[in-house]
Amino acid sequence: MITQLRQTALAAPGADGGRWLTLGLFLVVVAATLGVTLWASRQTKGTTDFYTGGRSFSGFQNGLALSGDYMSAASFLGVTGTIALFGYDGFLYSVGFLVAWILALVLVAEPLRNTGRFTMADVLAFRLRQRPVRTAAGISTIVVSVVYLLAQMVGAGSLVALLLGVSGEAPKKWIILAVGILMILYVVVGGMKGTTWVQIVKAAMLMAGTLVLTVLLLSKFGWNLSTLLGSAAEASGKGHAFLSPGLKYGAGPTTKLDFISLGVALVLGTAGLPHILVRFYTVPTAKTARTSVNWAIGLIGGFYLMTLVLGFGAAALVGHSAIEAANPAGTTAAPMLAEALGGGPGSTLGGTLLAVTSAVAFATILAVVAGLTLTSSASFAHDLFAHAVRKGKAGEREEIRTARFAAVGIGTVAVVLSMFADKLNTAALVALAFAVAASANLPTLLYSLFWKRFNTSGALCSIYGGLLTSVVLVLFSPVVSGTPASLVPGADFHWFPLENPGLVSIPIGFLAGWLGTLASRETDPDKYAELEVRSLTGAGAH
Repeated sequence: MITQLRQTALAAPGADGGRWLTLGLFLVVVAATLGVTLWASRQTKGTTDFYTGGRSFSGFQNGLALSGDYMSAASFLGVTGTIALFGYDGFLYSVGFLVAWILALVLVAEPLRNTGRFTMADVLAFRLRQRPVRTAAGISTIVVSVVYLLAQMVGAGSLVALLLGVSGEAPKKWIILAVGILMILYVVVGGMKGTTWVQIVKAAMLMAGTLVLTVLLLSKFGWNLSTLLGSAAEASGKGHAFLSPGLKYGAGPTTKLDFISLGVALVLGTAGLPHILVRFYTVPTAKTARTSVNWAIGLIGGFYLMTLVLGFGAAALVGHSAIEAANPAGTTAAPMLAEALGGGPGSTLGGTLLAVTSAVAFATILAVVAGLTLTSSASFAHDLFAHAVRKGKAGEREEIRTARFAAVGIGTVAVVLSMFADKLNTAALVALAFAVAASANLPTLLYSLFWKRFNTSGALCSIYGGLLTSVVLVLFSPVVSGTPASLVPGADFHWFPLENPGLVSIPIGFLAGWLGTLASRETDPDKYAELEVRSLTGAGAH
């Protein structure tokens, strides 16, 4: 039975009969999310509504929204595909993504909610010089958001092309363009309130869809994980090595260092991701922010346990060669598994499961790209325009109008870059965003919240040092050139051997902040004392 399913899955998924169903479900998802966005637009009256949704969300609602922001295309499509292709080594992504929330819960959630207002830069500017710090934080936020956006757009292109049965580069580019237009609409029209409700709906859909697939898969193997793992190892062609460390990261010293670098970036990156940090401003109190993180940890933990099952299930039922043939990075493993669970290509149930799974994944992409675009455009308008350029004299309407124009500009940049990154694995792209966030944002945040001596010079050195180091190392890494799966496959100008720069760039970010602080005599112990009281008690918080 399992062998038969594996063979049928080798056929091209998305037969003609299922394409109309898939397209119909896509349109339903788009219509529903646009409806939510239009509803929210009528309740957006000022910057507080546009940037934070009026701080009106409960801990459970924000926990769902946090989960929705975090459980992206990289999680559902990228991690499942990586596990399906590389077995044990692919599960590192799931472990790293989940463990990272402990750092966010313990060190960041409550102090950030108490000391900031709209963006990460609000925390830094509280005790440091506004213009240079806000400029640096705004640039860092936009860079991290654009890199993260690439992963989502690449996932969208691969997924929809597979479902509609189209091939070639041109259709994927049109799909990416369509997703870009939708994400700009969500931000420009709905602001934070619309984006948050889209995240909540999407998180519920994703959890339900993943649970259904997990139940169907385990029932097919008699609820025996050992049987599932054995079948996955057999179908992979790697035998026992598929279930052991080293298949992807054990070829030599370089890949082992890449493994460590990836793990460090994943664990430390979450607490520095701008689109996660701004979610703590959407709740009324710091206690609610902590509650929302607790909900997020529970939901995300359950989700990643299910991606483990789905990844090995895809290896067992679809097979390594079929997954790699459809997409070399494994991005389409989850929808192909859904089709196989329903009876394979051509079957009614298989087509239905394929269409539903893909519609859920599409909703995931739409919601996450909207959150990222909103975060980066808000940072541009609030930090770069309103404070760095206008020196705090911009009115609310002017600031919101600037944020909407920024959403168009940032969305356009993300669309153009995504058209050249379609061969990269979405999980790997997200890991790069985590590395940049952990190198530039996290050191600056922690120093600002917990180091009395920290000053403006240290903040600038930390942000620019971590940001420039991570970006330069990525540009000269195998991610950009030197391999068939690189952004520029026909060239080879890489000299940095690791695919993820975190092992080097994160320590440099912390070191640069420390050295920059010691090199300057600037200090304001009274302002730090005020920040410390506010971060711990919430006194005077917005």
